[in-house]
Amino acid sequence: MDKIFIIAEAGVNHNGSVDIAKRLVDAAAEAGADAVKFQTFKAELLISKYAPKADHQKKITNKDESQLEMLKKLELDVDAHKELIKHCKKRGIIFLSSPFDLMSVDLLYELGLQIFKIPSSEITDLPYLRKIGRLNKKVIMSTGMADMGEIEDALDVLMAAGTKKENITVLHCNTGYPTPIEDVNLRAMLTIKEAFNVNVGYSDHTLSIEVPIAAVALGARVIEKHFTLDKKMEGPDHKASLEPDELKAMINAIRNVEISLGDGIKKPSKSEIKNMSIVRKSIVASRDIRCGETFTEDNVAVKRPGTGINPMRWDDIIGKKAKRDFKKDEIIEI
Repeated sequence: MDKIFIIAEAGVNHNGSVDIAKRLVDAAAEAGADAVKFQTFKAELLISKYAPKADHQKKITNKDESQLEMLKKLELDVDAHKELIKHCKKRGIIFLSSPFDLMSVDLLYELGLQIFKIPSSEITDLPYLRKIGRLNKKVIMSTGMADMGEIEDALDVLMAAGTKKENITVLHCNTGYPTPIEDVNLRAMLTIKEAFNVNVGYSDHTLSIEVPIAAVALGARVIEKHFTLDKKMEGPDHKASLEPDELKAMINAIRNVEISLGDGIKKPSKSEIKNMSIVRKSIVASRDIRCGETFTEDNVAVKRPGTGINPMRWDDIIGKKAKRDFKKDEIIEI
């Protein structure tokens, strides 16, 4: 990836509505994201009827509704996927979706996805990882809740199944919704990069935008961030998501940081070269000097502008004789 790949995570914030999903695509495209990502699942294949809701889901959704019932209403069928892919092409943004079960992996493959996003919840699902690994596509894998051993195991499965390491990007992630700032542990992204020699990025669930920006400064190549049309909408993830204006502000900041990182070569930039002659200094006469007089520390000094002899050559000048008269503050020539 030549530039930071920014994924606007719509997730299930469409509330089961294709029209809302399209509006999310529009918002992501207008904010400048590279991709907009949804979630593909069959609730009955993902969750047993006994699975409880997460704490954050209990607080903001119907307490009497099971996790299975909640997610059943948030499924996108095949036609919805096709409609959204078509709309993404129209808006010039990449369609992505995280599959949460084996049937959904097949569906996304049949729909032609070239990038498969593995959510944190699936990092310990061996059959799932093996199936995605066999596709030999680009893979972006989130690592929320995982330790280094689990990340290593998942990478081994993907690569043993046929996916090349250079096609895998590992995202540091914390799956708290929202993630407390003190739990972000952003340096873990660098630990992952060093330990496994892979491309890394960051999937963010904090309530603000500064952590993804900091991740880019640390070397993240992929950023993923949840967004919604309105945080007040009903649903499990809206409150921990950015609204469109916030998403746009984050993306603009990331692009500025990306440009500011440069190529790492320390040299004068184009914008500062013109200032060098003004703010740097030259060796000048500190008083009037006659031709033939010896230059000493008493009759020369270092002052602006920097159009004459570099003061780093001070020792070369001291002891030499003046070849002409110099007036006070005139730049010395030899």
